[in-house]
Amino acid sequence: MGSLQMAKVSAEYVEETTERVKEENAFVRHLDLVLIAPVWLMYLFSYADRTNIGNAKIAGMMDDLHLSSGEYSLALVIFFISYIVFQMPSNLILSKTRPSVYLPGMMILWGVVTCCMATVKSFHSLLVVRFVLGVLEAGFGPGVSLLLSSWYKRAEQAKRFSVFYSAAVLSGAFGGIVAGAITGSLDGARGLSGWRWLFIVEGAATIACAIISAFFLPDFPATTKRFSVREKEIAIERLIDDQISTRTEDSQPMRAWDSVWNSLTNWRTWLLTIGYTTIGGSATMSYFYPTLVEGMGYTSHMAQYMVVPIYAVAFVAVICTGYLCDKFWNNRGAVIAGCMALSMLFGISLRASLVNVAADTQDLVIHHSDEDHSTICTAHEFYIVEALTYILLEPLFA
Repeated sequence: MGSLQMAKVSAEYVEETTERVKEENAFVRHLDLVLIAPVWLMYLFSYADRTNIGNAKIAGMMDDLHLSSGEYSLALVIFFISYIVFQMPSNLILSKTRPSVYLPGMMILWGVVTCCMATVKSFHSLLVVRFVLGVLEAGFGPGVSLLLSSWYKRAEQAKRFSVFYSAAVLSGAFGGIVAGAITGSLDGARGLSGWRWLFIVEGAATIACAIISAFFLPDFPATTKRFSVREKEIAIERLIDDQISTRTEDSQPMRAWDSVWNSLTNWRTWLLTIGYTTIGGSATMSYFYPTLVEGMGYTSHMAQYMVVPIYAVAFVAVICTGYLCDKFWNNRGAVIAGCMALSMLFGISLRASLVNVAADTQDLVIHHSDEDHSTICTAHEFYIVEALTYILLEPLFA
């Protein structure tokens, strides 16, 4: 009799567990649709709006504004100054507000600023607009990191972050195609240069994307209105099981500045900062890709298209590393170390063996963020073997 009761209880437990797994899987698929899809599209435009100045440079902006190379470089640098300074304050604000309103709202504003780039008449006005653009875009990446880590379990985060960051890679690829089409077809329309139309069109598209995303983007699990009551229960249960803050009224959230202090005194923060700094500077190469390709003898319009293969290869790398980090989520540090070692080896070998002009475009870049036991960010973005891409694919475009 006792064994029959035990078997019945066991069967009921298995059935309940199976049903719970089905519910959770269905919820995660729904979450991917309403969260990952909007932020991916938003980041696509975010990255395009910060890097399209590189496309504008070879489309005539330098001549129209009478910029020197040093002034152009300063216009790039000033964006990152405001971008760095305002990241932390923006995330502190986001944690107290609604992401579905705050993030699209900031996106609308930086879309307007992007359109204003078309009106600049001098170096100084370009500096002002780029600085403001950095202020407005500063909170988006960290904000999405906070939002994703507030919804997904740690073992689920790497793939989602890799998909999110893949938008930057595809933005680089499609950005060249779009820039070539706009600057080539609209140059001189209504008396405006093609590079001015580039800012107008991409800024308007950013605003449209922000408005659409506002109707889909959820807030935090405890406060969102995008899901049913049962789905919210599942979301919160998942976070509790994974020991992640649920941001409910019953939870005791850490005070903002205590959170900042804990981050600053955590040795992992500084280790990852040092690691990121060693490779992060190479990200600025994306602003010079069109110029480098143009220097290889291509026309300005063709140079816009020739950057596409670089990002196509990088897209595959991003998705693959995200998969690996979720599969081996307890050993993500080893995956990061492997990526950096591979990058270093390719860089050394290419510099040592290549002497043609393609070698001058070589820049092995691994952009990575990883979380060990925290929920800051787990993502990998690496732009791998650009020189090899050119060497292998350049004949196809010749």
